[in-house]
Amino acid sequence: MTVSTADVVTAELRYFEPPADGSRPYQYTDYDPKLGVPQANFSKVPHAVPVENIRGKEDTVSLDTTGFQYFARAAKHTAFTNDADVEKEYYPESIELVKELLGASRVVPFDHTIRRRRPEELEDTPQKRQPVPQVHIDQTAESAVARVHRHLPAADVPALLAKRFQIVNLWRPIGNPAYDWPLALCDWRSVDQVTDLVPTTLKYPDRDGEVMSVKFNPNHKWKYVRGVRPDEFVLIKCYDSKDDGKTATFTPHTAFADPSTPKDAPLRESIELRLLVFYD
Repeated sequence: MTVSTADVVTAELRYFEPPADGSRPYQYTDYDPKLGVPQANFSKVPHAVPVENIRGKEDTVSLDTTGFQYFARAAKHTAFTNDADVEKEYYPESIELVKELLGASRVVPFDHTIRRRRPEELEDTPQKRQPVPQVHIDQTAESAVARVHRHLPAADVPALLAKRFQIVNLWRPIGNPAYDWPLALCDWRSVDQVTDLVPTTLKYPDRDGEVMSVKFNPNHKWKYVRGVRPDEFVLIKCYDSKDDGKTATFTPHTAFADPSTPKDAPLRESIELRLLVFYD
């Protein structure tokens, strides 16, 4: 496999376009055509943008400045074939890892998604998730607080919300380096929080959640690491209650078709683990 050494690629990233009728945007997570409504009521419009490969320059980004940070640490659990085993083995080691790296006092994983790209697969169910080619942020401030209420004992919530907390996504390739459909991450400092972000209802089978859609802005600065290995991972900040104007509070991100991907690269497989992170 011949790997490109280009520092920057031009890629098509799909951005949010608001509903034409001005209604609140929504998207179903598990869609059934029998519902009689579209899966989403907004459009996704491709824009050609430069994406910088920072392989060898990973120290130019960090969780609190850009909103994401790369690390090298192999996982003990490597199969990722059974959800129960992932929760039993990968969750505990990830809790300790995040505590160590971030200095957190309490870390609570609340869900994970395994993605295996299969171009011929049309079904999109929790067991057959594909990479997501849409610029988005996993949480809004409201949905982040709702996650604390949903996943922590009610008696603990007031004290936890009184101090700093975050939602962090731990993203790691499975089996092979992720040359195919890698993850692009947007520097938080290049995002206009007033004009670029649109809260969007995420409709689960049993409830409504909320994510942040992202409108195109030519000032966005996109980064990735080409060929992230299974013994490497990236922490992606979904939310941070420390909102002082200087600390990154979120990270727009998306899977994308990298034009430099080798033709014989294995199809991307990855796991993302989302965690509530609390500090004393």
